[in-house]
Amino acid sequence: MIKKKIIIVSFLLGCATLLMQHALPDVIANAAAPNDAATKVPAEPAKENPSASQQPINATRAAREEKALQDARRQQLTEKEGALAAKEQELKKLSAKLEAQVKALEDSKKRLDDTLKAQTEAQKKKQDEKILKMVKLFKTMRSEQAGKMIDTLKEDLALSLLSRMDTKTVAKLAPFISQPRVIKWVSDSLQEK
Repeated sequence: MIKKKIIIVSFLLGCATLLMQHALPDVIANAAAPNDAATKVPAEPAKENPSASQQPINATRAAREEKALQDARRQQLTEKEGALAAKEQELKKLSAKLEAQVKALEDSKKRLDDTLKAQTEAQKKKQDEKILKMVKLFKTMRSEQAGKMIDTLKEDLALSLLSRMDTKTVAKLAPFISQPRVIKWVSDSLQEK
């Protein structure tokens, strides 16, 4: 569950980074590029005999139209820059939020791992204490009785008990334990060294 969340968060961070690296420069470049259709002033049909008074009027009208087009483009660029800035701020907020969530997930994972480790160690310690009690019990019993009881236990438990006992005690119990178990204990003991 935690790994899935980490993968999702990593994916979202990657998407946000890619968007900031690739999409924003393209949008800014497209906004800055002049719009060819908007910049062209429709050409008026040439008159064969234009009067001198109409040319200055047409020139001022063309200049006003050009200025209006430039003002409109500036306004569009300003609006686009504002929208991009707002999107960039939103992406930064999302990025910070995702980073905080990733950090929280990592902290939770660490606490969970520490808790599991502590529980495992506590269980192991408890099991070791139980085995030591049983070893003490079998040491105090008569050899024949202890050997028969050990012989009835599961093999892994019997081998664990035998490995915790000193050699002298195992030598006393060995005649009363099935020989395959004793042989297995001897071979396991030799392999550990």
